[in-house]
Amino acid sequence: MTASILTVDDSASLRLATRIALTGAGYTVAEASDGVEGLAKARSCRFDLIITDLNMPNMDGLTMIRQIRQLPIQTGTPIIFLSTESDDGLKQQAKAAGATGWLVKPFQPEQLLRITQKVLAR
Repeated sequence: MTASILTVDDSASLRLATRIALTGAGYTVAEASDGVEGLAKARSCRFDLIITDLNMPNMDGLTMIRQIRQLPIQTGTPIIFLSTESDDGLKQQAKAAGATGWLVKPFQPEQLLRITQKVLAR
């Protein structure tokens, strides 16, 4: 069975690049354009991995992660931040909120696949 991944980002071009990389590696990908939509999808379907942006309209990634971590359906689901931000303070906030890892944009598809394989192997 292939892993199911939710990507949450307000940039359509980034969602496309992420989807191409992940589906090309055989993963099933669902998409959301902001934290509100991402949270709604996380409430309705179990994912093997969630990849989210930090800065988005309507609900930012930190708030979304905090709320996802309260959902029994997503218990233990790894969450990766994919963001232009690389500040250590933000990384600590993300970890405290429940993020599993951090990948800085722009990214190479190989980087995304490497971190995806690493967190899914846990």
